[in-house]
Amino acid sequence: MDRRQVVLGIDIGTSGTKVVAVHLDGSIAAVATASYEMVMPSPGYAEQNPADWWKATVVAIQTILSRTEDLFVVGIGLSGQMHGLVALDNEGAVIRPAIIWCDLRSEAEAAELEHLLGRETIIQLAENPALPNFTVTKILWMKNHEPELYRRIAKVLLPKDYIRFCLTGLFAMDVSDASGTLLLDVANRTWSKDMCRAADVPMEWLPPLYESNEVVGYLSKTSADVLGLSEGIPVVAGAGDQAAGAIGLGIVEPGTISSVFGTSGVLLAVTDKSLRDPGGRLHTFCHAQRDRWIVMGVTQSAGGSLQWFRNQVAQRERLVAASKDSDLYAWLMEEAQKVVPGAEGLLFLPYLMGERSPHLDPQARGAWIGLQLRHSVGHLVRAILEGVSFSLRDCWEVMREIGVESSGWKASGGGANSPLWMKVFASVLGEPVQILQASHGPALGAAILAAQGIGVLEESPLSIQGWLGTGSVISPQTDWKEFYTKLYPLFREGYQATKHLMHELNNVAGGVKYE
Repeated sequence: MDRRQVVLGIDIGTSGTKVVAVHLDGSIAAVATASYEMVMPSPGYAEQNPADWWKATVVAIQTILSRTEDLFVVGIGLSGQMHGLVALDNEGAVIRPAIIWCDLRSEAEAAELEHLLGRETIIQLAENPALPNFTVTKILWMKNHEPELYRRIAKVLLPKDYIRFCLTGLFAMDVSDASGTLLLDVANRTWSKDMCRAADVPMEWLPPLYESNEVVGYLSKTSADVLGLSEGIPVVAGAGDQAAGAIGLGIVEPGTISSVFGTSGVLLAVTDKSLRDPGGRLHTFCHAQRDRWIVMGVTQSAGGSLQWFRNQVAQRERLVAASKDSDLYAWLMEEAQKVVPGAEGLLFLPYLMGERSPHLDPQARGAWIGLQLRHSVGHLVRAILEGVSFSLRDCWEVMREIGVESSGWKASGGGANSPLWMKVFASVLGEPVQILQASHGPALGAAILAAQGIGVLEESPLSIQGWLGTGSVISPQTDWKEFYTKLYPLFREGYQATKHLMHELNNVAGGVKYE
């Protein structure tokens, strides 16, 4: 095998673009990143300039080429943040800054769409409820608030698809990313004429659809000259970041469950048919492999809960850890390790940013329940680890309810670096968990899709696994498992018992202003 040959995986993230160059045997040749800013012009708004994505892509690729001599790129794959709206005019020019995934300005438009069609109908057509995160609600917001710009729209793309447009001059979208627009018939992997009609989105605005590993175009001479690459390199359709991240972890076989412990917690299951949650508590998207779908639940504040505690509460502990030349997270985990399961009667509800799965409650709030004078920092941290694990089990219980089966669990993300947290999680599930270090994330998944597209890798779990290797396994601890089986129903009751109070507190959250 020619060691000079590599495929590039390009991931257009929220804070920056990451590019990974991978040899055709799966070894990493080079990695580079380039950052950009998110602009928040008003509360709840989140925008980015697509030109910044392209500039970062150019910088990252040029950085890789400058660090490694004699690389020969033979394929390019793409991944990116989902749900973002990139609106182009007849000349292919960007009409306005992209409205990205975490923008919440279109809450009224989501409600408008639900009122027009009905929640059940939307879920039947698109497998997901109308939420302000989805692309179609952002289009409706432009229609309602920026009618002159709206009338200029000729094409709608997602973030990674704009980069492909820059690379090839072609409009295209893959089915996994299109699943997050709320305009896709997810079960049949085609645009939904009924959803487009209801949202008044002309079909000609939407690009052709492809499977994620299909070659859809080739690097143009203009872009090749800018990047320092050869003209004509195949470019595949790519995938949304969740699907690409799953590919990069080898989550491709039905029954395989991925749990990602990042700022948010994502539970993702692969299925061989489109499974719908009638309550809209889960997302159902097309996977980045043919005849595969993913069912996904999200805990808004997973690692984010621990990060909040570190930043806002553990100030004294920060000084203690520094005096011992210890990492603060490691020190907090050591303290939690000293505490018995259940933290001596302490529960934590990890709803610091509201909650998506399974409650769909933006007004849910975090809480410790059962605080006593005897509780220490270790108790608080232990309760956080358990609360987040229970919240992810909530997602799993809904998945089981709609027919998802498990044949194996994998965990990744920053939280997966903690043996204690993973033992808690495995014991809450009652299942062994394989720990994977996914440092290259969706960018590696995009590279794998490129390798499949040019015929280097077969579209099979075994071929992908040959690129990835395996990780360590953490098994549930028997006595912990038995205890958490008894504690879990109390965790679930904690939300129901405090829900009304949370909502009422939100209504009076402004408080009294003192002169």
